[in-house]
Amino acid sequence: MGFMTTFERVAEKALVPIASKLNSQRHVIAIRDAFILSFPITLAGSLVLLLNFAILAPDGFIAKILFLHKLFPNLADLQSVFSPVINGSVNILSMFIVFLVARNLAISMKADELLCGLTGLSAFFIIYPPYKVVDGGSFLTTQWVGAQGLFVALIVGLIVGELFSRLTKYKKLQFNMHPSVPPAVSRSFKVLFPIIIIVVLFAIGNGIINAFYPKGLHQFIYEVLQTPLKHLGTNIVSLVILAIVSNLLWVFGIHGPNTIAAIREGMFAEANLENLNFVAEHGTAWGAPYPVTWALNDAFANYGGSGMTLGLLIAIFIASRRKDYRDIGKLSIGPGLFNINEPVIFGLPVVLNPILIIPFILVPAVNIIIGYLAVVTGLIPPIAYAVPWTTPGPLIAFLGTGGNYVALLVGFICLAVSTLVYLPFVIAANRALEKSNSSNEKSNSEKLA
Repeated sequence: MGFMTTFERVAEKALVPIASKLNSQRHVIAIRDAFILSFPITLAGSLVLLLNFAILAPDGFIAKILFLHKLFPNLADLQSVFSPVINGSVNILSMFIVFLVARNLAISMKADELLCGLTGLSAFFIIYPPYKVVDGGSFLTTQWVGAQGLFVALIVGLIVGELFSRLTKYKKLQFNMHPSVPPAVSRSFKVLFPIIIIVVLFAIGNGIINAFYPKGLHQFIYEVLQTPLKHLGTNIVSLVILAIVSNLLWVFGIHGPNTIAAIREGMFAEANLENLNFVAEHGTAWGAPYPVTWALNDAFANYGGSGMTLGLLIAIFIASRRKDYRDIGKLSIGPGLFNINEPVIFGLPVVLNPILIIPFILVPAVNIIIGYLAVVTGLIPPIAYAVPWTTPGPLIAFLGTGGNYVALLVGFICLAVSTLVYLPFVIAANRALEKSNSSNEKSNSEKLA
C-alpha cells in the first residue's frame, strides 16, 4: 500500500498538470472538437456501407440470415442509390476539418466563427494542387479532400483561426458600415480586410512552396509528417501505449479519451478512413489494409467504457461482499451496457483507488492484444466499419467486421478475460474493507476501555 501511495503521489504530480494544460489548450480543443463534430457524418457513411453490404448485397450476413434476396430479387439494385453517401462523408473529411478547426479557434478567441471557418476553407483550396487538364477539360483531384489531406487541413485551420481571430481585433482593419446596412452585409465587411490579408498571404506562401517543391504542400506534408505518423499509429505497441496513457489519466480523474483525442485522431484517422474506403470498394472487411487502428480498442477493450469496466461490474456481482460496490454496480449496469462508466469511475470510485488501478489499466491492454492476434492470424477481418461508441460490448466487434460471428465470440472472450482479471482485485477490496472495519472496531473498543 505504501508503494501505491507513493506511485499515486508521484504520478499525480507528473501527469495532472500536463493533462490539465492539454484539456484547456485552445488548439488541442479545436482539433478534438472538430473530429467530434464531424464524427456523425463519417459514421453515417459507415452505417450506409454496412447497409449496402450487410443487407442489400446478396452475400451480406443479414441478407443471408433473412433470405432477403429470395423475397426481393432486385434488392441489390438499391446499392447504387446509397453508394454516393461515401462521397459526401468520408471522402471530403478534410473539408469539414479545416472549416471546424478554424471555427473552433475563432469561438475560443471570441471572433466571427462562421467567416473564420469559411476563410479556412478558402485558404485550404488556395494551396490545393492545381487543376489537371485531361482531354481539354480541367479537373480538380479529390485525393486531398479526404483522409490524405487531413494534416494540411489541421495546419491550415490552426493558422487561419489564429490569424483571423487576431487580425479582426485591430480596429484599424475593421470596415464598419452604417447602422442602416443589413446585418449580414455589415458583418461581412467588418472582417473584409483581415480575410483579404489572409488569402493573399496563403497565395504568396503557396507560390514560395511550389517554387521549392513543385508537388505542393499537400504532398510534402503527407510524405514528411502524415505518412510516418500513420505508420506509428498502425503499430500495436503505439496502440497499447496510447490506451494505457488514456486509462492512466482516468485514474487521476482526468477524462483520458478527451485528453488524447487530438493525438489519437492524427495517428489513426487516415488508416480508419482507408479501411472504410476499402470496404466501399470491395464490399468486405477481409483484406482491409490496416489491421491495427484505434478501432481495436473500441471493439475489444472498451466494453462498459474506459478500463473495460463491464468486466468489473460482472466481477462485483459475482464476488463482491461490499454493499457500496454492489449498490453502485446496480446503478451502473444500465449505462455500462452502453459504454457510459462515469458512475463506476467516480462512484466506486476507480479514481485514485489503489486496488483497482492495476486492472483498470491492464485489462484494456490485454484485450487489445487478444483482438490484434485474432486479426493478424486471419481468424477475423480487421475492424473496418465505424460503429457508434454506445453500441453494447461485443456487438462492436461483430458490426465492425461486417457481421463476423467469430469476432462476436472473440468479443465475449475478451469480456470473460476482463472479468477474470478484475475478480481477484474485487476480492481484495472485500478484504480491505474487512480489515478497515476490524481496525475501526479495535480502535473503538480501546477508546471505550
